[in-house]
Amino acid sequence: MRIQGITLPDNKRMEIALTAIFGIGRPMAIKILDEAMVDIGKKPADLSADEENKIRSIVEKMKIEGDLKREVAGNIKRLKDIGSYKGSRHAKRLPARGQSTKTNSRTIRGNVRKTMASGKKAVEKK
Repeated sequence: MRIQGITLPDNKRMEIALTAIFGIGRPMAIKILDEAMVDIGKKPADLSADEENKIRSIVEKMKIEGDLKREVAGNIKRLKDIGSYKGSRHAKRLPARGQSTKTNSRTIRGNVRKTMASGKKAVEKK
């Protein structure tokens, strides 16, 4: 099953399969399925054409994928342009919501450290 260019995984339940679309999480997926009167446990391969069309029409009304990503990027750009503290944190690639940076926030700063497996170095063979 495809919705707005995104292929839903056929082997997962609809509740989980809908989360493959950017902007739809578990709670929103459940609301969509309730509104379309489709069983949460059904798999995309088992849906009838009528059920697919109901789900597709509900999802098409929502802001998802490209539109949502553009809106989020626009919001961050606006924060940078007005010179807010939060915008400056985004510009410096640091956590923007008050998190500590002394020990955490390695991933956003690009300081990812790999842990060693055993501590022993590989012995070269002659």
